[in-house]
Amino acid sequence: MTDLDFADELKRMAARIGTMILHTDPEWVDVEIQIASMRDFCRHHAPEKLDLFEMVYVSRLRHLWELWGPPTRDPLFAADM
Repeated sequence: MTDLDFADELKRMAARIGTMILHTDPEWVDVEIQIASMRDFCRHHAPEKLDLFEMVYVSRLRHLWELWGPPTRDPLFAADM
C-alpha cells in the first residue's frame, strides 16, 4: 500500500465516522469502535505514524462528537476522555 493509498483510506474512514456523528444518533461506544478500527488499520500499515494518528484523527473526532454528538450522551463523557 502506498502512502497515498494509506492516507486516502484514513480519510475515507474518518469521513464515515464524521457522517455517523453528524447524521445519525450513535452512542459513543459505536464511535469508539470505529476509531479502534482506524487505529488497527494504522497500526497494521504504518505503526510509526500511530502517535500522529492519535493527535490528528482521534482528537478531531472527539471534538466533533463534543460539538455535534447526540444531546442524550452521557454528560460524564468528557471526564472519560
